[in-house]
Amino acid sequence: MPASARRRRRVAPAMGSSVPGSRVFCCVLAAAVLLAGCATSPDARGTASNASIEVAASTNVWASILGQLGGSHVRASSIISSPQTDPHAYEPTPADARTIARSRVFVENGIGYDPWAGKTLAASPDRNRTVIDVGRLVGVGEGGNPHRWYSPSDVDAVVTAISAALKQADPADAGYFDNRRQQFQNVDLAGYHQLIDDIRARYAGVRVGASESIVAPLTEALGLDLTTPAGFLRAVSEGSEPSAADKATSDAQLSRHAVAVYLYNSQNATPDVAAQLATARRAGVPVVAVTETINPPGASFQQWQVSQLRTLRAALEQARATDRVSATQATGR
Repeated sequence: MPASARRRRRVAPAMGSSVPGSRVFCCVLAAAVLLAGCATSPDARGTASNASIEVAASTNVWASILGQLGGSHVRASSIISSPQTDPHAYEPTPADARTIARSRVFVENGIGYDPWAGKTLAASPDRNRTVIDVGRLVGVGEGGNPHRWYSPSDVDAVVTAISAALKQADPADAGYFDNRRQQFQNVDLAGYHQLIDDIRARYAGVRVGASESIVAPLTEALGLDLTTPAGFLRAVSEGSEPSAADKATSDAQLSRHAVAVYLYNSQNATPDVAAQLATARRAGVPVVAVTETINPPGASFQQWQVSQLRTLRAALEQARATDRVSATQATGR
């Protein structure tokens, strides 16, 4: 992960990770893994049809999908669930290490987003565990945009991979997992895909601005024209300072109402982003907030995404209505 990404949003580590120092962390982690190995046997993990298997993910985004695909036949855990926690800077606790050590299926985001996950997995090797590295799965390498849950096609790829991993971990329940996948894709995600199709059909080509690269995969899927300079998006996402030229261009787009809607990551409200929010509101540009982790934390992946998509669609409609009013006033009709 680039140094700039490591500097991003210095949030105080949550969930008890207050002990500094890599050597101390490694010792704690090794002890936790050893305890997990002593407490967990292959039988306790449950591969029979009358038992649940332990599964986990680095963030609640992928854990939500993992839990829904596993249904009553899994016990799904998320290492990071709080919207206040920065996945980039997080350090796992001993309890997290035990959760990962017990898991038969583990989903990590990869692409430098959760580097601690790979280190923790390496400390508890298990040939019976299936690890899904989302970045590797969808072909996005180090330095690429890590926010793959905002790419509908990548979400579908992860769903397929999780379903296969669950069947591998628990072959006796393969039919059950197939049914869960059909339910999730055809019913649970129906509203999500319908909104994506609707926005693309009605607003493809509309120019939008953003605070950072988190929404780039989504705007591409929706056919929206993300016009904010790529350098500005990348700098804010990685925690570095945008160039003066990129900042000026982005500010001008907002102040001149050259973009219909401004999307911002409410979990990364830097001074530059706060200034842009103020500019957008003064210019009458509708603002849409998005988050990196599921918010509220108890919602499902699809509830979270549908809520954000509905807000975005309403903002796009508001912008279009405002443009129609402006055009009518200009022509005197």
